[in-house]
Amino acid sequence: MRVKKCFAVLTLLLAADAAVASDCLPIAQASQHVGETRCVTGKVVRVKVGSRGVHFVDFCEDQMACPFTVVVFPSDLKDVGDVRRLAGQVIEIHGPVTLYHGRAEIVLQRVSQLTNGSTLIPPLPKNYDVEKEGHYSAGRIHPPKKLKPAKPAPSTTGTYGNEADVEEPE
Repeated sequence: MRVKKCFAVLTLLLAADAAVASDCLPIAQASQHVGETRCVTGKVVRVKVGSRGVHFVDFCEDQMACPFTVVVFPSDLKDVGDVRRLAGQVIEIHGPVTLYHGRAEIVLQRVSQLTNGSTLIPPLPKNYDVEKEGHYSAGRIHPPKKLKPAKPAPSTTGTYGNEADVEEPE
């Protein structure tokens, strides 16, 4: 009986120690720490691509009612990786908590800001185009082909070879 109690107490202490060691806030408390550099943790519900290639890491089904979000701008994707792979994962993100349209957010600029889940993010494909969903290449720009000058059509009224104006002998 004593062994079971000791094991339960030890398990409880280890769980409490792990919670203190992470030092991350749940997403519901992030808005209370605007202006501070903090760690926020939560389970990613989905990653949505907005207009102009901005990626939103959502922690709630209803994005507008969610108290916290993570934003990844297209210019930062090369340093962060394929954030679409974070869907369904519990992550910890470190960074300055800012307020945007009444909601707390952290802008993800480097993969090193993620503690849990960062090993799950592979780099983006080299030809990934964030502005064209479903297409992975912006294409190449080729100069227009130079047109060859058109050859003049042969004249039907011209005189050729032996057909010169020659008088025939009578």
